[in-house]
Amino acid sequence: MAWKYNNTYIRAGRSWVGTATDEEGNTFNVTHPRNWMIWSDEDKVAAGLVWEDDPVAYDDRFWWDANTPKAIDDVNAVDENGDPLLENGVQVVIKGLKSQWIQQTKTTAGSLLVSTDWYITRHAELGTAIPDEVTTYRAAVRSAADTIEAAIEATTTHEEFVSLFDAPVDSDGNPTGNPPIYNWPETD
Repeated sequence: MAWKYNNTYIRAGRSWVGTATDEEGNTFNVTHPRNWMIWSDEDKVAAGLVWEDDPVAYDDRFWWDANTPKAIDDVNAVDENGDPLLENGVQVVIKGLKSQWIQQTKTTAGSLLVSTDWYITRHAELGTAIPDEVTTYRAAVRSAADTIEAAIEATTTHEEFVSLFDAPVDSDGNPTGNPPIYNWPETD
């Protein structure tokens, strides 16, 4: 990523001020030249620079950090001693990815259905027929939600859960459909 001096990034092409110590132990400031990038790595380290690698990329939907996956199942919260964490006498539960995405699926289904809810209200209040395409679409949304939720529930490992977000591809690697978690019916 970059060279740092005292936790400050040093920009290429710019001079910077560091400190040095003479033979008598006196510390003094040293202005380093703007072409310091041509120095060897050993010279840079000797001048007090420290290399910092780019952070490892990770998808924060599924990972706490590059090495720690989020739990897919709900977990009972515990305190630093391992004792159950209670709130008003009730066990605190940390929702896992499955619970979070099942809730997201329900929210998405509700959002997709809301645009046609007025047909249902009009039918209930006035007895006006609901167009077949609306009934078909609403049934498809509910069916898709059921399928997505079943796929979520069926996962047993973190890898299986994450794979729900992968679109199917053909032999050339081109997407052939929606990822299972986003496989909703098209609107007209």
